[in-house]
Parts: sequence; C-alpha cells; structure tokens
Amino acid sequence: MVIKAFQIQVLLLPTICFYGHIQSLPMFNFQLLLNLKKPIASHQIKQIHAQLITNGLKNPSFFAKLIKSHCLLPSPQNTQHARSIFEHFPSQSLFLFNTLLRCSQPMDSVFTFANWVSKGHLVFDDFTYIFVLGACARSQSLSTLWLGRQVHVKAFKSGFMSNLLVRTTSIHFYANNKDILSARRVFDEMSERSSVTWNAMIKGYISQRERAKKCCREALVLFRGMLSDVSGQNPTDTTMVCVLSACSQLGEVFSGACVHGFIEKTICRPENDVFIGTGLVDMYAKCGYIDTALCIFRLMRVKNVLTWTAMGTGLAVHGRGKEALELLDAMEDSGIKPNPVTFTSLFSACCHAGLVEEGLHLFHNTRDRFGIEPQIQHYGCIVDLLGRAGYLNEAYDFIIEMPIKPDAILWRSLLSACNVHGDLAMAEKVGKILLRLEPTNNSLHVPVTSEDYIALSNVYASAGRWRQVEMVRKKMKSKRVETKPGGSFIQTISKSH
Repeated sequence: MVIKAFQIQVLLLPTICFYGHIQSLPMFNFQLLLNLKKPIASHQIKQIHAQLITNGLKNPSFFAKLIKSHCLLPSPQNTQHARSIFEHFPSQSLFLFNTLLRCSQPMDSVFTFANWVSKGHLVFDDFTYIFVLGACARSQSLSTLWLGRQVHVKAFKSGFMSNLLVRTTSIHFYANNKDILSARRVFDEMSERSSVTWNAMIKGYISQRERAKKCCREALVLFRGMLSDVSGQNPTDTTMVCVLSACSQLGEVFSGACVHGFIEKTICRPENDVFIGTGLVDMYAKCGYIDTALCIFRLMRVKNVLTWTAMGTGLAVHGRGKEALELLDAMEDSGIKPNPVTFTSLFSACCHAGLVEEGLHLFHNTRDRFGIEPQIQHYGCIVDLLGRAGYLNEAYDFIIEMPIKPDAILWRSLLSACNVHGDLAMAEKVGKILLRLEPTNNSLHVPVTSEDYIALSNVYASAGRWRQVEMVRKKMKSKRVETKPGGSFIQTISKSH
C-alpha cells in the first residue's frame, strides 16, 4: 500500500510542480493530471525523472508522461531530454518509442524513426507507422515526401499495409505532400475503407493547389462513389464540409444546392452544426448567392470565427463593404475575437467599396484594439485600397515605410493601379523595381514569369512609347520568358423535363 500511494504521488508530481509545491505531495485526484493542458518547466520535469529513478519505479506510463511533458516545450534541449528518457529506460520499450514519435515535432519524429531503423534493435508495430507517417503528413516538403515513401515501403515489406489506419494515414501523408496520384493509388488498392478513409481522400483532393479545379471535380465524383459503395460507409459531417468546399472552389451552385438538400435530409439541420453551416455560407457566397448565405448565417445558432470571416468575405467580394464592417462590431458583441484572416476580408471589403478612410482607420487599430500584428497580406490590401482610389504616391510611401520587406505582389498591385490611373512616371519606377526583384537564376525551381514584363509593356504602350515597348519585348526574348495563354470556364446546367 505504501508503494502504491507513492506511485500515485509521483504520477501527480507534474500537477504539483505546476502549482509550485514541489516539496509537498498532497493526494490530488488522478484525473487532475490527465486533464492538465499547460506545460511545466523543464527543470521540474527533470526533478520528477530523478524521483522515479531514485525510487526504482519502472512503469513505462510514468516515463511516457515525462516524454510528453518535454515535447510540450519544443526546443533542441527538450527534444534531446525526451529522447534520452527513452534511450536510458532499463529495457527498450516500444510503447515509449511510439510515444516519442507521437509527441515530438514532425521532423524529429521522422529522424528518430530513421535512426532506429538503421540500428535494427526494435520490432515496430502498426502504431509506429501510423505515428511516423502522420509526422510526414504534418511536415510538407520534397524531402519529407521522399522520406515518407521509404516509410511506406518499409511498412509494406513488414506487412502493416493491411492495417486500415496505416493505409488511411498513408493517403493523408501523400495528399498533404501534393502527391495526389499516390494517395489515390493507395485508396484504390484498399479492399476495406472506413468513413475516415473516404474523408482523407476527398479532403486530399480539395486541398490541392495545382490543378485545383480538376481535383475538386474528382472529389465530387468520389463523393458520389461513396454514396453508392457496397460497403455502406455513410458520409459524416466532415465529409459534407469537404464536399461543400469543392463546390465553393468550382463555383457550382447547382451541385452545392444538391449537397445542401442531402445534408438536410440525412445529416442534420445546417443551423445546428457550426462547421456545416459555415461551409454553406462560404459556398453560397462564393457562388454569387450572397442573400442565401446571409439567410443561413442569421439562422445559425452557434457561430465561430470562421463563420464570421466567411460571411465578411462574401459581403466584401459582392461590394457590400459597409455591411462587412458592421459585422466586426456584431462579432465583438457576440464575444468572438477576430483573427488575421478576418481582417484580410474586411480590408478587402474596404477595397471593393472604396472605403479609404474606414480601411486606414481599421488598419491602424488592428494592433492597438485587437492585438493582432498586421501581416504581409494586410499591407497588400491597404496598397490595393490606396491604389484603387488613386492615391499612388501615398501607396508608394506606404510600401517604402513598411516594417517588413515588401514582396512582388504589393508592387504588382501598385503597378496595376498606375496603369489604371495613367501615371506613367510612377509605373515606370515600380516596374523597374519589380524586374529587379526577379530571380537571377532562371532555374526549373524558380521560373521567371511574364506578368511583370507584360504590365510594364502595356504601360509604355498606353503612353505611345513604342521604343520602350520593343525594349521590354526584346528583354523577354533574351530571358526566354513566355506568356501564358488565357482561359475561361463555363458551367452548363441541363434541365430534364
């Protein structure tokens, strides 16, 4: 009984340390530790570790909590301490190893796994591959894609690809790293699928930025396949949010309305689910039905920051800037704090409605009133606002005085405004700045685009300066900069009688 009481006390040491009473060991409820969300100091974790070693306690669950506590304080030192707890445990514990993979930063998890693969001392299980593939999914890069493929191959050779969760995590990994074809290949090879599997594949399609339209269409086709699949997996609220996002990106209100009807018949009332309601607001607003979006917005019983932002963005793109700004006051009254995306939509509303004074006032109050540091996209919105209103010199000074380095998008916005307002002198100045920002190395990884050359050429052409137009065109040819062909999209809706 004495040993058991001491084990409970040691288990509660993180809670005790958090409240600063390291010397006393009152008998707190065990659930208090399990529900503890805040990290504790690194030196306190070490003290707990020392207590465990001194008293000869070797229960892996105690040490797993120490590993998790170290990982809640991400730094090279704490990562090393977490790794040391596993490595110096009296026996090599797969449970502790999996805990280390699950709780570490993504790339730390991947490299820890690779290191122990080379040692060959541990026999991994399905949770090992789920955690390491999940880590690869959270860290998107070409190198991570290559490493994740090696993990996939090893899981296949070890016989774990028959596990449903391992395959589903593989789909998530490939889709997050932009290899949607490999994700679909894994999906098609599965003889058994859960609703989570279908959701991972559909979400993977809608998250692609390259060939986004085609991928969104594939997502809708896959959703129809899910409805007719013989396994009988029913769509969930997550499925419907993803499908609504696909309709939003395609701008297909007919498909979106059909999905809306399906949701009401089989899932829930949209006003009762904040995520589905937000998806519908976003879909109808982006498809041009702003009044329908407003109707759903007003019916929703619970709204989060994404709901308010979606509605504000919808009003902004439809030129209803005053109403979008009024949303901010209503949002504050409801107790929801805006985020950076919310302000991007509000600044966009000011741009579309020409509300220069309101936009500048809101920008200058972003930090003081709401505690949000303006980001590059917020500066871009203000440049666009000033440029559209014809305040070109003010926009130029605003860019020059920015506390962060301006990117090419800001200068392109100002160049476009100069072209609209016919300010050749400012356009020439901005155009030359843009061309100097271009990469000097014409590599496959950083292709030189034609937009800046074309914009400057058009400015010269509008002023009748054909000699300068010819010089710009020759420079494009010498750098082998090719213009991109334009395109258009038309949605056809057939009616059956």
